[in-house]
Amino acid sequence: MLAQKKLAANYTNCTNWFWPVLLFLITVGSSCSSQPTDVRTVIPGDALVYLETQDLGKALHAVTDNEAFRAAAKSQPDFSVLNGIKVGVAVTGFETKDVQAADGASELDVQPRFVAVAETNAWNYQAIKFAENKLGEFVNDIYGGGVELERFPRYEGDYFVWTADDGRKAYGLVIGSVILFGNDETAIEKCIAVRKGEAESIAKNSRLQTGEFLASGYVSTDGVAQVANLATIQLAVGAGEEEEVRGFIARVLPEVLRKTVKEVFWTGRKTEQGIEDSYAFTLEPETARVLEESIRPGSGGDVPGAGLIPSEAVSVTRYDLADPQVAWRSVLLTAQQQAGGISGELIGAVGGALFEPYGIDDPEVFLDSVDGKILSLRFDTDDEHVALIATPKDLAKLKKSLAKEFKLNIPGEKTDRGEVWRSEEGELAFAVAGQQILLGHAESVLRCVNGVRKPSTIIDILRSAPNVPAFSEIVDTDPAATLVSVLSERSEQSTELTQFYRVSTSFASKGIQRTENSSFGLIGSIIEQFAKER
Repeated sequence: MLAQKKLAANYTNCTNWFWPVLLFLITVGSSCSSQPTDVRTVIPGDALVYLETQDLGKALHAVTDNEAFRAAAKSQPDFSVLNGIKVGVAVTGFETKDVQAADGASELDVQPRFVAVAETNAWNYQAIKFAENKLGEFVNDIYGGGVELERFPRYEGDYFVWTADDGRKAYGLVIGSVILFGNDETAIEKCIAVRKGEAESIAKNSRLQTGEFLASGYVSTDGVAQVANLATIQLAVGAGEEEEVRGFIARVLPEVLRKTVKEVFWTGRKTEQGIEDSYAFTLEPETARVLEESIRPGSGGDVPGAGLIPSEAVSVTRYDLADPQVAWRSVLLTAQQQAGGISGELIGAVGGALFEPYGIDDPEVFLDSVDGKILSLRFDTDDEHVALIATPKDLAKLKKSLAKEFKLNIPGEKTDRGEVWRSEEGELAFAVAGQQILLGHAESVLRCVNGVRKPSTIIDILRSAPNVPAFSEIVDTDPAATLVSVLSERSEQSTELTQFYRVSTSFASKGIQRTENSSFGLIGSIIEQFAKER
């Protein structure tokens, strides 16, 4: 049963290939070979997910060429030997199975079937030697030892099959200077069919991004559907103790996403501010039109309540909406129409639960009684300690939207900057501070009312932000400095790695546009994940 499962996303075989291949490329990257292969021409056109870089050295250099990395690293690594190396990774399917966890519960193990293609620019004998030795050592390590290797000629190249004691297999193929490596033999077979002209390559997809990018990615319509199914199982598992709630989320959300999101595109590029990741979520045309018309940005400029942001906030999101109530209604109605039937009718109630951490019982009334400029704050990574700052248009009406536990008919607690009401159990708080109201986790609200203010630069950042419905300023600190440890060496063991994200979200004629500016970008996040999977 769903209630007994946890999602254990196991991407070990999908990600760890990066390390031996990277080691190999560093070793032989300066070698010469025949005419380089465009990795897109080898990847099957029906890939669910596709990621690529046309220049691995340039992409890695962009991650480390910034003040945040230099502040935490003893030295900056030189990736020039990897310049021009092309790598593409395709996910061709997903395999799920139940596994028994240590506590006796059932876990859902998800493993993507993938193939990685690397144009190494190396001599063929170097690639073969690497596959037999280094890749073999790598597979033996991740499969826990005892792996047996078979090598034989196949597909006009050298074919490798590694088999673990428990039957798990990994596959490799070297043709000229190109290495194919994966955990699914059929994925490699698809690549060979493409290479022979028996099937279309992903290069035929005119919707793939082209240009001067560090890296790019694509999720197909079928990929969106399958990823939605897997992601919503995870959401359902984390939704709460009630099996009905989990079941509702797992049943309805995939359906809404499948009918709404058609494709996803990603590009990463180097800018003066760091790395800019651009995401385009292509929506069904009518949905895109409705959202573009209803979730319109407000006037921009001044941000009331910004002076209440305390210094310890790790995330600040500024919503600037022409009409927040209309925006919320359009999101609900779109989801209800796509879900249909009884599920659609229940979405309103489930959607209202998103406002519960702020102590709001009636989102419709609340959004109708506040100005469109709303600030949402987060103080930790688990989204428990949150607060909201808004400017009321009708305070009496706003109070009617709040949880009854606040007992607003009696005076609140007086502070230097306002008046505070706590919920009966003390977990939530509502405050009035000057022209603003604050809602959310009690400790978080009090931090805003009584805490040390954020430097004035945050106000300038919010004021100068793009005129979009949502803009976030996020501080991400990694005490272990994982990225530095992977690519270089930490200057000191106690040195943390800190980067800032600035995220803009808007709605256009074809769908949702999301832009993230940060020091390390998605590329850095992927490298960190590689390290965690090792």
